[in-house]
Amino acid sequence: MSENKFVVVDGSSMLSTCYYAVLPREIMFAKTEEEKLKHYDKILHAKDGTYTNAIFGMLKMVVSLMKKQQPDHMAFVFDKTRDTFRRELYSQYKGTRGSTPEPLKDQFVLMERILEEAGFLVLYSDQYEADDYAGSLVMKFREQIPMVVLTKDHDYLQLVSDDYNVRAWMVQSRQEKADELYKKYYAFYGMGKDEINLPEKVFEYTSDTVLQEEGVRPEQIPDLKGIQGDASDNIPGVKGVSSAAPILLREYGTVERIYEAIHEAESDKKRLKDLQDFWKNDLGISRSPYKAMTKTSEEELCGEKAAVLSKILATMKTDIAIDFKLEDFSLSSYKEDKIREWLISLDIKEASIFGAGK
Repeated sequence: MSENKFVVVDGSSMLSTCYYAVLPREIMFAKTEEEKLKHYDKILHAKDGTYTNAIFGMLKMVVSLMKKQQPDHMAFVFDKTRDTFRRELYSQYKGTRGSTPEPLKDQFVLMERILEEAGFLVLYSDQYEADDYAGSLVMKFREQIPMVVLTKDHDYLQLVSDDYNVRAWMVQSRQEKADELYKKYYAFYGMGKDEINLPEKVFEYTSDTVLQEEGVRPEQIPDLKGIQGDASDNIPGVKGVSSAAPILLREYGTVERIYEAIHEAESDKKRLKDLQDFWKNDLGISRSPYKAMTKTSEEELCGEKAAVLSKILATMKTDIAIDFKLEDFSLSSYKEDKIREWLISLDIKEASIFGAGK
């Protein structure tokens, strides 16, 4: 096993985070789209009007990552559209999200171009999402090199594996939250934050910390979302079962096995009562989730159908054909000068990214 590391960056998550992190207050607190439009001219932009606030933040992150964490291999994965195979399965997938603001939409295309010209491989398509490419990269290369996924999206936790040395660098909303997690998990080992050497606002998830924080093992994250749902992606889950989900999954392992236990018990009233008593007395579930788990309706997606479909929607694909070899992602092709050229052309001061002393 190589001692190097391969960092896969969730470009869509990072660019969006950078965009909203430095928006003018007038836009952040505007109550209508019309109000926001009036203040678009206050968003950081080049002399020719090209919006640059998200690009500025992401390039700063990339340069810092290269300098401080010094990965040996790197890839960027992006979402190109919301109309992927998941929307074919469930038309309302991500249906509660508003449209991407034009100033951000413009920066996606330019960011991808800058990264490619700087020597990085950038993966995206009309059929799959960024996390599907991340999952496929991890599955293809995890036996060859330790891997890290850098993201704000908790879906990526399903890729974490101590057996294969796959970690998740999860971006927290505030540095205080990251520090809180550091103290909770690393103070025991007498390790300081500087020794761990991670990007700002980032906490590293291992299999153990996923279990401690989420209540399930990494590979059970899709099952957890199958029951609890995911409001950010409009994955329905099973209404009314949220708190019982981790407990049931620790006992049965998967959504499918939970339903196997339910169906086996339903053939006999006594067995069904025994099952619910077991949930209450042995597992500590105070309110039986049976009715919610078995609800059926022609008008709405619910019960077992909702759980199974939600799990499928939350499961990353790990079998996309990746035609590149490990060496194709090597950072020996990284062109720092190309980033400097882009900064100049976009009227962004180099010192603000590379440091005044550079």
